[in-house]
Amino acid sequence: MMPAAPIPHLIDMLPPVRGRIQADASLAPTTWFRVGGDAEVLLRPADTDDLCSFLAVLPLEVPVTAIGAASNLIVRDGGVSGVVVRLARGCNAIAVEPDGVVAGAAALDATVAEHAAAAGLAGLEFLSGIPGAIGGAVAMNAGAYGGDVSGCLDWAEIATRSGELLRVPAENLGLAYRHAALPPGGIVVRARFRAQPGDAATIAGRMAEIRASREATQPVRARTGGSTFRNPPGMKAWELIDAAGCRGLMRGGAQVSEKHCNFLINTGSASAADIEGLGEEVRRRVHAASGVTLDWEIRRIGIPGARPEAVA
Repeated sequence: MMPAAPIPHLIDMLPPVRGRIQADASLAPTTWFRVGGDAEVLLRPADTDDLCSFLAVLPLEVPVTAIGAASNLIVRDGGVSGVVVRLARGCNAIAVEPDGVVAGAAALDATVAEHAAAAGLAGLEFLSGIPGAIGGAVAMNAGAYGGDVSGCLDWAEIATRSGELLRVPAENLGLAYRHAALPPGGIVVRARFRAQPGDAATIAGRMAEIRASREATQPVRARTGGSTFRNPPGMKAWELIDAAGCRGLMRGGAQVSEKHCNFLINTGSASAADIEGLGEEVRRRVHAASGVTLDWEIRRIGIPGARPEAVA
């Protein structure tokens, strides 16, 4: 009997790229939680042209998932099917202009704020308080410390699933609280933010205040994923979580932060199922206590793995 032909891997059927492409790539080390399964294929395109050329000939039935700094992301334990796109050095350039900053999607939010401050441009200080990259900030209309992307975005360049590169004005992105209406399957690759001349000392002082506030109120040195749930209208998610008795609640190796209870923490042994399951338990307890349903702010992708441990 002839041996069965080997089953080809997805990577063997994909178009060539100038960047890096890897089969069965571990995603856990890329996430702030340090949990999760593998990407069936992980693509780090060399630049925007490389990404668009790849998408233009990629069969539409192959799913594509974009991730950035993975600071507000849970990758489930079963991994992610299809192609995971992670933009890297070819998409992190920052250009300072007299009245704004143009930044690649892979540029860190804090780095963009620092470039603006160094040029004496005000209005982007809030970005220094957002852990993550520009692509994700645009995709979720990120905000903190009195500012958000919708208040300063001029336009975003988006690579579509068909490989087109579109420059979309901010007013066409449907920006709302923690939401942007990107084209289906679209990947943000670059954006322009408005800013205005300001006093360098005042800008630096505001950014120092933001850093000090984060250090004092958030578990910034823990394996966490940032704010877990959106604030309901007129309410604070952390207050609802605290009132429901969830501060310090644990599930397996996952814990609700004692310091800021809208943050979940991997204490060192958590699985993605532990973290997501703990979040769902928090949602259940908050609803039982207050009647309010919390919506996830953390993005969750991939295939669930094993069931989480019981709540302690």
